[in-house]
Amino acid sequence: MSSDTDGTVPALIALGETMVLLAPPDATRLHDADQVRLTIGGAESNVAAHVAALGHHAAWIGALGDDVLGRRVHRTLTELGVDTRWVVFDPDAPTGVYFKDPGHGVLYYRTGSAASRMTADDVAHLPLESAAIVHLSGITPALSEGCADLVDAVIDRVRGAGRGELSFDVNHRAPLWAAADAAPVLLRLANRSDIVFVGLDEAHTLWGSDTAEDVRSLIPDPAHLIVKDGDVGATEFSGGDTVFVPAIPTEVVEAVGAGDAFAAGWLAARLAGAPAEERLRGGHRRAHLVLQSTEDVVGIAPTEALA
Repeated sequence: MSSDTDGTVPALIALGETMVLLAPPDATRLHDADQVRLTIGGAESNVAAHVAALGHHAAWIGALGDDVLGRRVHRTLTELGVDTRWVVFDPDAPTGVYFKDPGHGVLYYRTGSAASRMTADDVAHLPLESAAIVHLSGITPALSEGCADLVDAVIDRVRGAGRGELSFDVNHRAPLWAAADAAPVLLRLANRSDIVFVGLDEAHTLWGSDTAEDVRSLIPDPAHLIVKDGDVGATEFSGGDTVFVPAIPTEVVEAVGAGDAFAAGWLAARLAGAPAEERLRGGHRRAHLVLQSTEDVVGIAPTEALA
């Protein structure tokens, strides 16, 4: 469903950068691959696409270059059922690009991208306060000073309104900023949010945390803290309750994008009013799909049932 002309406010609004993604169609390393597949990827739009596939009205806000790649991103997200009415095309900056090297991380070509030029003024007129959930990630503040200010401004608005929830995925990306620089910023932003997702591995890298309980002691303020521990499982802290659900055994092709899928599954279940155990199961189900592919938004169709 495209909601470009729909006046209703989405249940979930995700804000950040989306890029063109180039990756081998299987687990072949880039230096050995004869072919690559052109798709799209971005932490926040991945979340919106999964949430839309699970039957909820989800929008993505971002800036794209006014170029063929930007139009490709916009068209793909719209076809995936994401509300793209607030996407901006910048004639003076390109759409970002990145490559996946299966099993060996990613290569970014996003410096000076249209998204890196976003500021708080660009979203001042948008109804962020009216959405049930606004989703951000720790990638955006690493793109530029303007983007860092944008994240703080969005949190101020959503938390200040007191109507919806602010969701934040820590999502530390080492190629964008060193752990020493990112650690205090991401910790501050996490403690200003209502819902926080963080991998135990990245929490260890950033803050030296060894257990989910260690992470909770550092991030006590959010109403919901979800700590993911790879193929072991995920723990949710909500108020005084702690719930753990094991991961689904999966033969992993590529891990990048699975965290976004997990967050989306959890958030879709939250929008549906599901309890903590089912929220975590919803996250694992979406991550299981993505882990078996080199794409970020595999297995998504607008007609997919919430299951």
